[in-house]
Amino acid sequence: MSHSASRRCSRTACGRAAIATLTFVYADQTAVLGPLATYAEPHAYDLCPEHSERLSAPRGWEVLRLASDLSPRGPSDDDLLALADAVREAARPVEPAPAPSLEQGSRETARRGHLRMLTVEDSRPDPELTR
Repeated sequence: MSHSASRRCSRTACGRAAIATLTFVYADQTAVLGPLATYAEPHAYDLCPEHSERLSAPRGWEVLRLASDLSPRGPSDDDLLALADAVREAARPVEPAPAPSLEQGSRETARRGHLRMLTVEDSRPDPELTR
């Protein structure tokens, strides 16, 4: 299944870009023409603007058009600005997080990944020695 950006009209010998998807509801004898589906479906037909406008259904069938404006739409200004912001953000160098400062009297004795083992050096006199 291909994504909508590269889909072409399903009509034989037509290579134009598809803008609408045609499906059939056989039980109701209805042909439904709507906006281009997100993904190509095996029992649906993608149509270009010309074939969308000229669509006709068999006698006794109803054509239901879900979208009044089937003209192809490009990205909006908001889409382009969001894309530019995302590119700028991705290009920014990542600053390493500052290492937390050690408390006075402690030192780092081991490291595993983001974890550090600190040993506190007690500067108080040993009570056993002062007796």
